[in-house]
Amino acid sequence: MLVSTTARPGDTAVAIIVTLHVKPGREAEFLDLLAPVLDAMRHEPSFINAVLHRSPDDPTLFMIYETWADRDELVQVQIPRAYRQAYVAALPDVLRQERGVSVWAPMRGDFAAGAAGA
Repeated sequence: MLVSTTARPGDTAVAIIVTLHVKPGREAEFLDLLAPVLDAMRHEPSFINAVLHRSPDDPTLFMIYETWADRDELVQVQIPRAYRQAYVAALPDVLRQERGVSVWAPMRGDFAAGAAGA
């Protein structure tokens, strides 16, 4: 069984795509910095999901896809959280270029029944 969701008018959900080019040899350090952030995020009330990806062609290239229920709450409350500070402070030393961040408005989601929590 598949589950499909469609955004409704006035929906404040937001998807964030973050690309991170890690310095070669620093991948484990990067993942050690990121893990506590991902672990803490999932307990936030406006958090929907996050998926960490690694390029199959470049082991130093990572992408995080995050979905949050409210963009304003994400910017004003979640991003400044204390649990993100060590991670953000270490990024200039661990990354070979500035991280890329793009913001998207979800329109529709399609999931296998187990993946959607149904």
